[in-house]
Amino acid sequence: MKRIIVAIALVSTLGLTAWKLLDNKEKVAEKVYKPNPNLKVGVRTAKAEVRDLSLESQFLGSFEANREIEIRPQAGGEIVQLPIVEGQAVGAGKLVAKLDDDQLRYQIEALEVQIEGYKNDLKRYEALVKGDATPAVNIEKTQLNIRATQAQVKQLQKQLANTTITAPFSGIVTSKMVEKGSIVSPGTPLAKVTDISTLKLVVQVPEKAINQFRMGQSIAVKTEVYPDTEFKGRVSLIGAQGDAAHNYPIEISVANSSAHALRAGMYGTIANTSELKGQSLSVPRQAIIGSTKQPQLYVVENGTAILRDVQIGATTNDYYEITKGLQAGEQVVVSGQINLQNGTPVVAQ
Repeated sequence: MKRIIVAIALVSTLGLTAWKLLDNKEKVAEKVYKPNPNLKVGVRTAKAEVRDLSLESQFLGSFEANREIEIRPQAGGEIVQLPIVEGQAVGAGKLVAKLDDDQLRYQIEALEVQIEGYKNDLKRYEALVKGDATPAVNIEKTQLNIRATQAQVKQLQKQLANTTITAPFSGIVTSKMVEKGSIVSPGTPLAKVTDISTLKLVVQVPEKAINQFRMGQSIAVKTEVYPDTEFKGRVSLIGAQGDAAHNYPIEISVANSSAHALRAGMYGTIANTSELKGQSLSVPRQAIIGSTKQPQLYVVENGTAILRDVQIGATTNDYYEITKGLQAGEQVVVSGQINLQNGTPVVAQ
């Protein structure tokens, strides 16, 4: 009897459990979202059109000074004049520093006196030789002494000239390393002069874009400090050696002006446009989904999004060329693809 009661209880429990699970399944199914087959998804579309495909490449670089030099003397001594300050504009040949030259002047004066004495001796020897009072070799020795002493004077005059240090070209004094009264030796840095009358914008261009540039090419330059001003630049150097990342240096010379003064270290941008193809069927880049090896896009046909395989050709920053799978004038989806499946009703917004 007990076995019958246990069996009945077990069957009842199983039945109740099965009914409960079925009831829960029905309730869960009621909560699951079921898309309305008549509900249209809003998308943005664009027309596939034939257009000229060109690629605009932008490259960022920084300006460098046209010329820059550390001025170093060829002579040594005490600085007695230093008429420069940092930030000062100097012209070519402008005095930068003057070294004490008193000792050199004294030595030159002594040698000139010596030469004068040799010349007087020469006159006397010439008169004595005529009367056979002295051998002619004395004349020759005196002439050699005059030439040797004159050579010493020239050496000292060269050293004297080296005590006057001037700017080799026009520029700005960007650094002063010494002060008046300093004792310097040959080769000691005195000051740095930077020429920014013309600046060089140096940009790194990848290997695939290097052939877009040629020597002497005119190119527009934009800067962050003057965003509304376009500067005229000219390609002055195309690097022959790339770095480890296959980037090549390109230098663009830009004339500086007082109206829009540029400085070394500022950023500059160039934009170079190259023609990729002529008239080509193309769509916006946003229309392509999937990978570039298996590109697809949605075409709107009679209010329905149809997923279509296509083939792409040239690419720009904004467009893909379509070489197969699409006709000019067809509407393609450029936004909202995440909500689409093949055959989803759509409405263009």
